[in-house]
Amino acid sequence: MSKFKQLLKNFISIFYPRSCVACGNALMQNESHFCLSCLMHLPETNYHLMENSPLDYIFSGRVRVEKVASMLFYKKGNQVQHILHALKYKGNKEVGRFLGEMYGRQLLKSPYYQSVDCIIPIPLHPQKLRIRGYNQSEWIAMGLSRSMNIPYLTEVLLRSEFTETQTKKSRFNRWENVKNVFVTTDDEKIKDKHVLLCDDVLTTGATMEAAITQLRKIEGVRVSVATLACAN
Repeated sequence: MSKFKQLLKNFISIFYPRSCVACGNALMQNESHFCLSCLMHLPETNYHLMENSPLDYIFSGRVRVEKVASMLFYKKGNQVQHILHALKYKGNKEVGRFLGEMYGRQLLKSPYYQSVDCIIPIPLHPQKLRIRGYNQSEWIAMGLSRSMNIPYLTEVLLRSEFTETQTKKSRFNRWENVKNVFVTTDDEKIKDKHVLLCDDVLTTGATMEAAITQLRKIEGVRVSVATLACAN
């Protein structure tokens, strides 16, 4: 970076200081998105390294999945909630790519993700995409793709129906809300492939189950799941 650009950046930071996505404190010059303290103390699950993690049973008896993992533990009021809120509702899409890239490097150390061929983000309905302006899951996929060096595909899995928010619905009602909302196109692109399906947070798994069910209709497709966070 040139001296002029650095001076301009420093000048701008006086009036528009950068802050940590997790705690809100001002960032130092060499910090990006997170202060060093928050970055060092993110509540990581390490589920991607476990042979039988709690998440591996979330789809039991519902749909077949190769492996399920989440990067961080989420619970109401913790720093991960602040991160997800910033990613999803405050336009901070770059934090999705940052954490996706970070998680991708971790997944590469897991034997369960070595055979992944491509990444597919959970899609938004076009109407919701216009409202929000971006798909946070796609930005996570960008980060995963960059560090894992495999492509991410946004044209294979589409959301055909606009659904209500899932936040206050029961597990059964969440499934009823999303069970038929996904369609696939250009099936040949993922035929006989190991697909990594990604999203921001995993709760009941209803949305993921609906997407996995649709993807597994394609010949030879295997599906693994990775999200930034899961309920603790």
